[in-house]
Amino acid sequence: MNPYKVLGVPENADAETVKKAYYDLVKKYHPDKYANNPLKDLAEEKLKEVNEAYDMIMNGASSSTSDYNSAYSGGYSAQYIDVRNLINHGMLDDAAALLEQKDKNSAEYFYLMGVIAMKRGWIDRAINYFNIASAKEPNNAEYRNARDNITNRTNAYRNVTMNNGGGGMSPCDCCSSLLCADCCCECMGGDLIPCC
Repeated sequence: MNPYKVLGVPENADAETVKKAYYDLVKKYHPDKYANNPLKDLAEEKLKEVNEAYDMIMNGASSSTSDYNSAYSGGYSAQYIDVRNLINHGMLDDAAALLEQKDKNSAEYFYLMGVIAMKRGWIDRAINYFNIASAKEPNNAEYRNARDNITNRTNAYRNVTMNNGGGGMSPCDCCSSLLCADCCCECMGGDLIPCC
């Protein structure tokens, strides 16, 4: 699919032209216009295609070239664009299944596995995948940024939840907090802990 043809814009179109064409097509194929129309399914398919084309262009992808260049220096491979689109649309099982058919030794494979793991909430796996991708292509800003962002968020979470060298909240801290909250509730006419 050539996303520029789908949106009806030239391949050298600027972002404003692409956005205008996209919004015009969304209005044209909007589901509300086809609510009781026999062409409803066709309009939904066309709208899905328009959304995918817009995502491809705005993410820096163009089907007119074999190397889909991105904002980072390395660019990403054309063989992974379908996996990226599935991930962007929340179809993680399909993305993972398709990814298993790709080159399992490439940095992008590990990066995309990391993205899928992160979206599923598997943070430790995501960190491992991002570390491998970054080690394979240390100059790739996308891989590096993903690794650094998730590592920083994880470290911040651990610093908040693990005080005193990793001990976490002690039972005494928990009880003291509950008693304090109960006192505040009682001052306002409520009762958090009825037995006290």
